[in-house]
Amino acid sequence: MIQTDYIADLSNHIGEEVTLRGWLSNKRSSGKIQFLMLRDGTGVCQCVVMKNAVDEATYAIANELTQESTFAVTGKVQEAKGKAPGDVELFVSKLETISIATDYPITPKEHGVEYLMQHRHLWLRHSRPWATMRVRDTIIHAIRDFFHERDFICFDSPILTPNAAEGTSTLFETKYFDEGMAYLSQSGQLYGEAGAMAFGKVYVFGPTFRAERSKTKRHLNEFWMVEPEVAFMDLEGDMRLAEDFVHYVVGRVLDERSAELGMLDEGKGLVQRAQRVLKPFIRMHYDEAAKILDKYWDEKLASGEELPPTFKRFKYGDDFGAYDEVALTSLYDAPVIVHHYPAAVKAFYMKRDPNEPDKALAMDVLFPEFGEIIGGSQREDNLDLILQRIEEHHLPMSAFEWFLDLRRYGSVPHAGFGLGLERLVMWVCDLEHIREAIPFPRTLTRIWP
Repeated sequence: MIQTDYIADLSNHIGEEVTLRGWLSNKRSSGKIQFLMLRDGTGVCQCVVMKNAVDEATYAIANELTQESTFAVTGKVQEAKGKAPGDVELFVSKLETISIATDYPITPKEHGVEYLMQHRHLWLRHSRPWATMRVRDTIIHAIRDFFHERDFICFDSPILTPNAAEGTSTLFETKYFDEGMAYLSQSGQLYGEAGAMAFGKVYVFGPTFRAERSKTKRHLNEFWMVEPEVAFMDLEGDMRLAEDFVHYVVGRVLDERSAELGMLDEGKGLVQRAQRVLKPFIRMHYDEAAKILDKYWDEKLASGEELPPTFKRFKYGDDFGAYDEVALTSLYDAPVIVHHYPAAVKAFYMKRDPNEPDKALAMDVLFPEFGEIIGGSQREDNLDLILQRIEEHHLPMSAFEWFLDLRRYGSVPHAGFGLGLERLVMWVCDLEHIREAIPFPRTLTRIWP
């Protein structure tokens, strides 16, 4: 007898007897036949228990199994194209109970999202979050493979830091022994710059924290970010790297997770949607994008179309809001890279264009029907100018002494970007809320379970 531990292997064992172990996700009966839906983490298998093919004790075990009870099952694997998950099913010869679950709180009826989030530790077992987490896993592997294949070094930055990376208003702080205050990292980028000066090409990939009092569908207070940083790279190279990166990662999802996208699809056409970002990206200067948005909102307002109460009309010089990003990308069939944003609305470390001193050498990658998925820039490499920016942003100079050393000793042009993992998962899976893109979300109102 072949012992098969995982349902994912069953298509390789047609006609053979195997043993599976797992949880009962659902069951139904039809006359003298019971259909047990067993899941083991790699997939779901329909196990067919026929009364005339098993003894009374085995049939009784099938009867007593409840949702999320665990059991072992032995039987022969048969093809079942279009009739069962994975196009195979198991004809049972033996059943063994491992544990019986009672009063499982997530039943087949409809539950609200808040209820499901309160039971997130159990909800992860169900088909939608299960498929989402498998897509997330593939994205993580693809991210690491992309950079590994291009000779980047994985460079781990600290989570506890002495300074802010994106401004002081969104920091989680904690007392750090006798050293004063420490902060949960908003970004690994500043440390990534140190890595780039040592290794040339690095990427930071880890958890980041923003103490924003935001309740939007695209914000988490704890999330994962990947941030490449490259020495001797300018804004143009940064945009090329971002485009190649997206093509690679989304392409891997399409190659490896078509079944999971099918489970999440619900008629949305997720595969076709994802294929849109494999096209060449559209690039435009901020000034061009601003003109397009002005015309777009003029036409919307003139038509009398009712806009959301939270809508705020874009003005030249502003950073783009969520409505602006979605509006801009709705006009194209591929991601849009907007570059040369006003320096006044961007971070202190972004280099200004010497030909347009009021503009930063910054770029955002905007995804169709979503908005910003990547933000990046060429970094300011001039010591005097970075000192000036730190003062303008009212940041504590002493906390950045180590960062300033990168400009004192062998400064070079360099650039990088950041991508929020959960935002990419949210877009690929077309999730309603970003909280579904991470196993245990941390938001303004949720820190449990």
